[in-house]
Amino acid sequence: MPPFDLSRTRDTSTEEIHPCSACAARSLSVCAALEPEELRRLADLTQTVRYESGHTLFGEGDAADALYNVTAGTVKLYKLLPDGRRQITGFLMTGDFLGLALNESYAYSAETVTDTSLCRFPRRKMEALLDEFPRMQRRLFSMASNELAAAQDQMLMLGRKSAREKICSFLLMLSQRAVRRGFKENPVTVPMSRADIADYLGLTTETVSRTFTQLKTERVITLLEGGKVRLNDMDALHDLAEGA
Repeated sequence: MPPFDLSRTRDTSTEEIHPCSACAARSLSVCAALEPEELRRLADLTQTVRYESGHTLFGEGDAADALYNVTAGTVKLYKLLPDGRRQITGFLMTGDFLGLALNESYAYSAETVTDTSLCRFPRRKMEALLDEFPRMQRRLFSMASNELAAAQDQMLMLGRKSAREKICSFLLMLSQRAVRRGFKENPVTVPMSRADIADYLGLTTETVSRTFTQLKTERVITLLEGGKVRLNDMDALHDLAEGA
């Protein structure tokens, strides 16, 4: 499905009316490091797009011609294994940046989990801007470092934890990410499907569903409407995540 272009004609001499000034995700994103004039320069090359859930932003091996910043919604990153299985490597939410590539093609695929809004930047123009704006470059490096730490945590979950420990760790991770974005730690929003969670944690869909049901029966969590989960006992959840 083609994106809806939400860009508006703007008088760039007035800072308040360019789209970045009113963006709720600005403080969470790479844009937070920019001064007003730098922000205006970034806004000039930004295309704001919106996609419905299930839309592929780009596929592994596609030409890496754009970078994206998530302003609302959730995006999943994944790689396909030679036998056709899928390994989800991460979930990106409001403020997260994606599309960085070491060469001319994307090393992973990206697909919207929910209806999602993003800022789209032409790669070459964005790279040139990063050279001019060292603060934004440092901010992007910091965000990339956080992604690396998250990838290491995922490797630990995949390699050393039981299914129960993985699910509890996953819920705590979502809670911690919500806090970093200025939201409440509880209840947590779980917008992804059980199949997506399974492909992220290296489990089967049935195991994920069964584990959620067990935690609900034990009253450690409560499953709410709208894809939300109340964490009833944070101490117990932490203990379960660590195998205590």
